[in-house]
Amino acid sequence: MPILKSLGVADSKVPRAGTLPLRSSRNPFEEIPGLEEEAGELGTLPNGTSCHRRATLEKLAGLSPFRLGWAPGRRAGSPGDGPPRSFLGRVLGPGLRRSSADFGLLARLQGTRAHGDEEATGEAARRLAFLRLGRGPKPRRASLAERVVPAGEAAPEPPPKAPEPPKMKEPLSVLEILSLIQQRELARADEHILELEAEELASSGGGAPGPPVAEGASGGRRARDVALLYEALQRELWALVRETLAGPGPGAGAGAGAVAQLGQVLVQEEAADGRRGPGAARKLRARWAEAVARAARERLEAAAPGAPGGLAGQLEALRARLLEDMAVVRGRLAPAYPAGLGAFGVYLRGYHGALAEWLGTSARRRLPLADRYALLHWHNQVYPREVLGLVDMVALENGELGPLLSPGTLRGLEDECVTDVKAQTRAALLRVLQEDEEHWADVEDWSSSLAQDVCELLEEHTERAPRISQEFGERMAHCCLGGLAEFLQSFQQRVERFHENPGIRELPSDTYISRTISLVNCGPPLRALAERLARVGPPESEPAREASASSLDRVTRLCHRVLADMLFQELQPYFDKLMRRKWLSSPEALDGIVGTLGAQALALRRMQDEPYQALVAELHRRALVEYVRPLLRGRLHCRSARTRSRMAGRLREDAAQLQRLFRRLESQASWLDAVVPHLAEVLQLEDTPSIQVEVGVLVRDYPDIRRKHVAALLDVRGLHNTATRQEILAVARDLELSEGGALSPPRDRAFFSDIPVPRPSFCLSLPLFVGRLPLSRLARPSLACLPLRPRPLSPSRPRAQR
Repeated sequence: MPILKSLGVADSKVPRAGTLPLRSSRNPFEEIPGLEEEAGELGTLPNGTSCHRRATLEKLAGLSPFRLGWAPGRRAGSPGDGPPRSFLGRVLGPGLRRSSADFGLLARLQGTRAHGDEEATGEAARRLAFLRLGRGPKPRRASLAERVVPAGEAAPEPPPKAPEPPKMKEPLSVLEILSLIQQRELARADEHILELEAEELASSGGGAPGPPVAEGASGGRRARDVALLYEALQRELWALVRETLAGPGPGAGAGAGAVAQLGQVLVQEEAADGRRGPGAARKLRARWAEAVARAARERLEAAAPGAPGGLAGQLEALRARLLEDMAVVRGRLAPAYPAGLGAFGVYLRGYHGALAEWLGTSARRRLPLADRYALLHWHNQVYPREVLGLVDMVALENGELGPLLSPGTLRGLEDECVTDVKAQTRAALLRVLQEDEEHWADVEDWSSSLAQDVCELLEEHTERAPRISQEFGERMAHCCLGGLAEFLQSFQQRVERFHENPGIRELPSDTYISRTISLVNCGPPLRALAERLARVGPPESEPAREASASSLDRVTRLCHRVLADMLFQELQPYFDKLMRRKWLSSPEALDGIVGTLGAQALALRRMQDEPYQALVAELHRRALVEYVRPLLRGRLHCRSARTRSRMAGRLREDAAQLQRLFRRLESQASWLDAVVPHLAEVLQLEDTPSIQVEVGVLVRDYPDIRRKHVAALLDVRGLHNTATRQEILAVARDLELSEGGALSPPRDRAFFSDIPVPRPSFCLSLPLFVGRLPLSRLARPSLACLPLRPRPLSPSRPRAQR
């Protein structure tokens, strides 16, 4: 055996297993030098047996393979082993650390005896058992107190024991430290690495530890051992970070213990970095944060690709993985770390950074519009509310996290969304309008959904954008309002072409009215949409809102005019019968008007409330205009007070009947109810001051009335006295001048302006002869006032010069 030869023991004098006889007259251990002397010193046992064999076995045990640092169930050279030390420990001496080269020798020794270990173990056990039987039981030795103190006396107190010198802890070898790392005893392994690093620092002259020196330099092997051990230690540390994030698993308690050791290593290394100095610090705490970020990136990348539903599904999978992992960190991992490390904040920052990298990579790709919406909404709403809102932000060191995406990236995504929405909505709106227009001329019954389709197309974007951010919502509202204004302008043009087409008038009246009502019904929802977008959008959205409202107003007025023209074309025969002598005695004409309007109101009621109220108010105004028109044209003149009374009574009855009709039709134009009664009062009153008061009320309530209308009414009344007429007309003139009567009222408040003005009359107040008419003929009421008609000049007879 080469090791025993190096100690001066002959190979022939070492007993081998299986060669010593159990009984022999010759002592086989006498040939080993030094053993006999030791036996002589020990003497004999109480039973008379010599202690020579015991001493020899102890010597043999020291040289046996079982004392070379290996035993079943016990690791060679484990820390805490007391004397006797192993064989290599005796050779190297106390307090010296075995280097990595010594373990090659130990491996060779274990390799040469590996095949005979079991046989040697069994043989040695049998020999020791046999020797104990031959030696007999161990005698009891009397204590010192029994030898000195006689029987019956109290034994004195034993002298105090001298303090034993502290046992020197044997340093671990590099491979033993590596074994601790592999067994996940990381804190102990780091302690020994720090000791080894301190020894290397001391041997190198006290300088700061640095990178391993070149091969062959002094201390190069030890520095290289320290570097290799640190690499192995970090591999286990970062593997532990990945494994603990994967889930608790069956060994949750053991995992927490390993995490605690990881935290202890970080604390030890942070303290050691303070001793090493800035240039030689290993910064394991920063590398730990990097390892956490790498593990978080791996976890997120593993969760996202398999999620269904495109980018929205992947973002939902990321949210679920974030919540799951942060729950593990908060409940199990963070409490296992030392409090000073801020473990929860480190893990949260790691996941935040990994998520920012994932989102940045996704944002740089060319995404469809739906995916960009999903990414912006998840970034601005879901992540702050459903992820960060559920974690303890106080656990962060500075209390804040950076943005996932930079402001420039977010602005670019929003710009792309606005551009795509503008292009897509324009094409979609024109397509919807074209499809709807194809059915306008159909004879078959058809219900238009144009307004609903337009609102759905635009509201899809105007409702999603504000949920991302207020600014993005304003930009999207402005974009959609501009597209809506362009669409309504095209819609107005197509409606005008529809009504101008002569072939459309050949449709059945019911079909034509139904199509017109459908076009009018598009106005209220589109108008409300434009108003809503203008309120949400920026101030520069006002021109687009006005353009939208103008287009809708033109469409509504055009359709209302078409419907009213059709209705009053049917009512015109009845209006022609008004203000006749038969009208004074028969309500037939007005009954026809009321019946026709009531019947048509059933079809008009399919119109939505807002345009229906406007149409009924217009019908109310126009019906009274058509009623008053023949009155002021002078179809019937009152030649007596009785005739004036009958005519005024008839006007009041017709006004009441029309008022009841339009109340039933839900007309809001109540300002029209008093016009006919005021005209009846002017016709019936006899005294001039009362007539002046009534004319003043007319001018006040209906500012568009002119003196020509009052003069025509006085003609119908039969008032031809010039002075009286001038007094009454002066009231109208004064009120016009004082109230600015020259200004035209709004369209919905105009009444007399739609009635043609009668020709001005010239009343004769002197007894003159006109041509050959005698004066008695001029006294007739019908000839009292002659129209002042300028006589046209003959082209062949120029005016004579005065």
